[in-house]
Amino acid sequence: MLNDIKKDAQTRMAKSVDAFRHDLIKIRTGRATTALVDHLKVNYYGSDMPLSQVATVAISDARSLTITPWEKQMVGAVEKAILASDLGLTPNTAGTVIRLNLPALTEERRRELSKLVHSESENAKVAIRNIRRDANHQVKELLKDKQVTEDDVARAETEIQKITDAAIKDVDEVVKAKEQELMAV
Repeated sequence: MLNDIKKDAQTRMAKSVDAFRHDLIKIRTGRATTALVDHLKVNYYGSDMPLSQVATVAISDARSLTITPWEKQMVGAVEKAILASDLGLTPNTAGTVIRLNLPALTEERRRELSKLVHSESENAKVAIRNIRRDANHQVKELLKDKQVTEDDVARAETEIQKITDAAIKDVDEVVKAKEQELMAV
């Protein structure tokens, strides 16, 4: 029973770290990546569809993406979705190909993005600590129901803390990698 609680906590913490890693993909660095536009939704005949389901997204060089809608009439809708997004990029259209040029980041913008990364990491750490709190609460409930001993509770709490420390270390490593990516000129 205690092992199930620990495994559940470890799984949930790993998912939190993965979600944090996924959130950081949206933070634009100087390099082009197709993940920048993964979250965009395009109005496709009245319903919102992910961009990847209505167009081909490719990296043309280190600082630009090309988006080629599969249907000619979708060019306007894709442009509108890009302009309405939080990317801050202006699409350049030539026929049916939309090009997104990523400008080089200024030092000030890099610092702002670095602060954003740190605030996102705090959110991830809070989520991990909440999972720890839930797991410890479940362990104490088992003690209250007299299903485990106090020694079992102490051991379980120590192990849950080790799992928590490992998850927070993973978050810190992700932050460090993203900061290096942001500060690379």
